[in-house]
Amino acid sequence: MSNRKIVLASRNRKKTQEVADLLAAVGFQVVPVTDFPDVPEVEEDGETFAANAAKKATEVAIALGQWVIGEDSGLMVDALKGGPGIYSARYSGEHATDETNNAKLIAELSNVTQDKRGAGYVCSVALSNPAGEIKVGAEGTCRGQILTEARGSGGFGYDPYFLIPEYHRTFGDLSPLVKRMLSHRARAFAQFIPQLLRIADEF
Repeated sequence: MSNRKIVLASRNRKKTQEVADLLAAVGFQVVPVTDFPDVPEVEEDGETFAANAAKKATEVAIALGQWVIGEDSGLMVDALKGGPGIYSARYSGEHATDETNNAKLIAELSNVTQDKRGAGYVCSVALSNPAGEIKVGAEGTCRGQILTEARGSGGFGYDPYFLIPEYHRTFGDLSPLVKRMLSHRARAFAQFIPQLLRIADEF
């Protein structure tokens, strides 16, 4: 089982590592799409996380003729009517970075009191077979609050500002092990992995 490989249609190194850790536990090796430089970028023009995840999975699967996981995730802030949502990675523009995205988020929430700063991370995952057919789909969420100042240097994206109230820690504070149990990505993969294992013989 340990020789079963799945390509992850993501160019985010830290996200790839999180997914690789989650799937290594069940005997799958995750290969980043960056190992295939000829594969073009997928235009994320879906209206939902699930649509974008499925599009990434199918387009890369067809291009490579391999099993591919597509993943799309982001932050939905209550006070921003669900924004930045599917635009989380490019919230501050075409050349967005974690720093510029976080700066814009904090500026947008500057007049919002802490009790109104509820938010949720969302992660959608889809698995395509080499023919471009979606075989597995799952979605997970994790609720928290957005702080006014960053805490912790771990994680990526909005993690240093995303407080988990029960733990009094941000995703930037929490160890990778704890985050791997609590996060939206962990919750999505908790649903995804049993479905993956049921079709593992197709690989």
